[in-house]
Amino acid sequence: MIDFDQALEDFWQARQGGPFPVQWKETLDKDTAHQICLKLIEKHAEHGDPQAGWKVGLTAKAIREQVGATSPAFAVLFSKGRWQSGVSFPCAELTRPGWENELCLTMATTLTGPNVTEEEAKEAVATIAPALEIIEHRPPEGQGTPALSAADNGQQRAFVVGEKTAYDPATHDLSKVSCDLYVNGEFQERNYGIEIMESSPIASITWLANKLSEFDLSLEAGMAVMAGSFTKQYRFDNAVEIEARFEPFGTVTAKFT
Repeated sequence: MIDFDQALEDFWQARQGGPFPVQWKETLDKDTAHQICLKLIEKHAEHGDPQAGWKVGLTAKAIREQVGATSPAFAVLFSKGRWQSGVSFPCAELTRPGWENELCLTMATTLTGPNVTEEEAKEAVATIAPALEIIEHRPPEGQGTPALSAADNGQQRAFVVGEKTAYDPATHDLSKVSCDLYVNGEFQERNYGIEIMESSPIASITWLANKLSEFDLSLEAGMAVMAGSFTKQYRFDNAVEIEARFEPFGTVTAKFT
């Protein structure tokens, strides 16, 4: 039987720079991991870092294949982790970092599951912005598990957001949005919104609203949602400049030095 309070404290200390709690590797199940992740919202708020929204992870087939996952996952975005496009940040302050190329959707109205439809999700979205999710691989090499990742807030460190565009479901087909990725000025790949849940970022909103209902939570108005990567997950261990161009929603950039 897991000691929930102790596990919660261990994961909180890990997020403050303490040792990663691999001691829970064999006993932590995914449901308990999600409860730890949600309890960390209170811990962050108590330390002046309120929730800014949610992320939906493992939405792209490329990433699921990369990590051996079969379904999406959710985690929490915090206010101090919201960085503006053009940010410059030192690599030395990150743990085995990487990034994903995403759209950030902001909610106009609240969605409450469990039976939210994609049409309802479309009507609930206010704005779209080009974005990058900055992730960290915090467990020691080879020690990570899906449950440890869920309790550790799904690798989330920060999210870099560009300018917002008002979303019009009548004219914006998010399945057809393209993402052109450049790393250190060199083109890497182009992918489309249909890679998200094999549908579009709206499918992430629908899934998230319905998933949160299992925890008696709603997807609330004003929340930002990182809807999942258009591409595989990229990693870096040296200085890098990232530019992701999302047509028709603009460009987001970040530099790590």
